[in-house]
Amino acid sequence: MDAEALETVHEDRLWIDNGWTSKVIKNPDDDGWAVAMTHHGESEPVLVGPWTMGRDKKNPKPLDVNAFNTLVKTASEVRRRAEQHQHAMLHKSVTVNAGGETITVELDIVLDEYEPYAVLSAKDVFGEQLASVKVRPDFRLNAASAGAWIEGGYRSPR
Repeated sequence: MDAEALETVHEDRLWIDNGWTSKVIKNPDDDGWAVAMTHHGESEPVLVGPWTMGRDKKNPKPLDVNAFNTLVKTASEVRRRAEQHQHAMLHKSVTVNAGGETITVELDIVLDEYEPYAVLSAKDVFGEQLASVKVRPDFRLNAASAGAWIEGGYRSPR
């Protein structure tokens, strides 16, 4: 859903603003309440956490601008860390010395639903690509495998 297509809503249990939806929900595990933060365009909440009870000890405390802004900040950080983790899982890099040159070998995994694969590439110290081949997504990149690939003339590893 387009973030600009959503109207701004500021209700006790629902805030929609600035690309985020904050929804106070009944905690299914106990008698308390929880708050779910969903980034617009995503189907699952980025963050779900406990929410404070109101003074009557039955209903949740209403959302307000300060709480919403704090939740947005926290959810944005959780989202950023998840993206960094995903990038780290899909992108590996190792630098080796071969033939008197410093070469950076990178492995980029491409998540394809039917045929996942990875791209193994080599770059010189100036960032110029020396070679690139398609490999299995479970290829183990380390200094030894990078060195062997370079020494083998950048032929596709088996």
